[in-house]
Amino acid sequence: MIRHIVLVTFRPEVEDTTITDIFAKLHAIKRVLPGMISIASGRSESPEQIERGYKHGFVADFTDWTALQAYQDHPDHKAVGAQLVAHAVGGLDGILVFDLPIMDRTK
Repeated sequence: MIRHIVLVTFRPEVEDTTITDIFAKLHAIKRVLPGMISIASGRSESPEQIERGYKHGFVADFTDWTALQAYQDHPDHKAVGAQLVAHAVGGLDGILVFDLPIMDRTK
């Protein structure tokens, strides 16, 4: 399994309704992409408060690297990705992506 972690620093003027809409569009991709296992998104509520500006994000789990690539190539992802970049501080500089292979340690 591959865990796709995306953190975003939205520009201050971006309204919560816009962020909610972007995340809803990301969640909708799961319905059309079989290799996407799950997705969770939202605003950080960390008591540590060391987000360093990355106050929003999402985590999506994929069956494997091929499924993640299918997601990245999907036109819906490209459209939502463009919205994320357009609303992030500094464009792509306001987005952090981290892909983590998750090993099944029970085997």
